[in-house]
Amino acid sequence: MVRRRRGRTPALGTRMPLSLPTTINERWSRDFVADTLSKGRRFRMLGIVDDFSRECLTTVVDTSLSGVRVVRELEPRIRTRGTPKLIVSDNGTELTSVAVLRWVPGRVAWHYIEPGKPVQNAFIESFNSRLRDECLNEHVFLSLAEARELVASWRHDYNCVRPHSSLGALTPMEFVAQQGDGPPEQAQGSAARPLAPPPRLGHNFNPEPYL
Repeated sequence: MVRRRRGRTPALGTRMPLSLPTTINERWSRDFVADTLSKGRRFRMLGIVDDFSRECLTTVVDTSLSGVRVVRELEPRIRTRGTPKLIVSDNGTELTSVAVLRWVPGRVAWHYIEPGKPVQNAFIESFNSRLRDECLNEHVFLSLAEARELVASWRHDYNCVRPHSSLGALTPMEFVAQQGDGPPEQAQGSAARPLAPPPRLGHNFNPEPYL
């Protein structure tokens, strides 16, 4: 008799409806983008975005990005920037791996969008679209090192050079420096007074483990 292999239990995370973020570090979103080198070898890129400031926190380029690697890349960002209240992702294999599911409880709330509904992770989907149109589709990468260099250069332009209309024509880094916690209208000068205290970028928030 052949025993049937049990399927994986789906990772649920939190399932509450998501409202728009109103502070830095309130919500990060993350996703993968794939491309190929000139000789046909595939590589992937892990992107993490702060949904409020639109800042790209990292772009990790490699041929393999496992769940263990996802955790390893998250930890230094949390140490330097503080813990987000919520992380949003799809249900990809790496993001529902044992390594991720063991790391999450007691550290951060994690929201998995519904399968087949990328619109529920709209901030990172918009970022991915820009990355592909403005960088990946514009270059033929001869090596992994070149891909890392060009993606890093594009990320610097995205964060520090290019104005974003959603941030009142500021770059994400200008928005973080000048705006703090408030909405884009304050950055544009329409708010009469600060609407929130400055962001606590170095504060670690450790919620109770979710069920």
